[in-house]
Amino acid sequence: MARWIAGLDGCRGAWAGVLLDLDDPGRHRAALFSTVAECLDGPEAPVSVGIDVPIGLPDRATGGGRAADRAARAYLGAGRSSVFPVPPRAAIFADDYETAKALSRAGSAPPFAPSIQCFNIFRYIRAVDALLRERPALTARLHEVHPEIAFRRLNGDRALAAGKKGPQRQAGLDLRRALLVAAGLPEALVHGARPRGVGADDHLDAMAGLVVARDILLGRASPLPDLPERDAHGLPAVIWMPAPLQGGDRAESREPRKVC
Repeated sequence: MARWIAGLDGCRGAWAGVLLDLDDPGRHRAALFSTVAECLDGPEAPVSVGIDVPIGLPDRATGGGRAADRAARAYLGAGRSSVFPVPPRAAIFADDYETAKALSRAGSAPPFAPSIQCFNIFRYIRAVDALLRERPALTARLHEVHPEIAFRRLNGDRALAAGKKGPQRQAGLDLRRALLVAAGLPEALVHGARPRGVGADDHLDAMAGLVVARDILLGRASPLPDLPERDAHGLPAVIWMPAPLQGGDRAESREPRKVC
């Protein structure tokens, strides 16, 4: 039987996705899914999925978010701003931004409030949380990843020389493509057309999730933190990293800069 894997990244109210048959890498596709369940329950039924969204929500946030958030920011160093501290569950389920800020401050020590950019992705977090609470068996297939952590890992645990936004955007996208190919993804997938409505950065971030999903299935991915936590509903709070590339396979990155 085929072993399909997938990567998902939130994209304009939907999910940018890529799927690959691990036993026949010539079989792959990219798609835009309206829900995470649409990917998981689709014809490929991927057995391992890397998704760029927090899983495992704290009832109370201490020390700047979950242990996974703190470990991720420590790993990224200068690029730590790309990992936001996950606010308390009550804040994530607030109806509006002002209420979310108030509930986050009340439920965190030291108190902090989510940025508006963070608030704007709460809908993705709520959707995944609801899915996993309704169908807890899916936690064996759906795994939290962070694209910038994955790309830094593939780049020899070094900051990338160019970001995926701003004046160096094209260089940053090209570098990420090179890292994905070096990590073993088919060039036809990495350089192929992306679905309508999916941005280039979201498409590449989904492929970073795909690499991590593969390494989790093969037992060579690493967790952040080393001892993962679980929230009050039993959902894991852990960010997974891919296996590092072997020396000569690594795409080179000079002049490290902050990744935002």
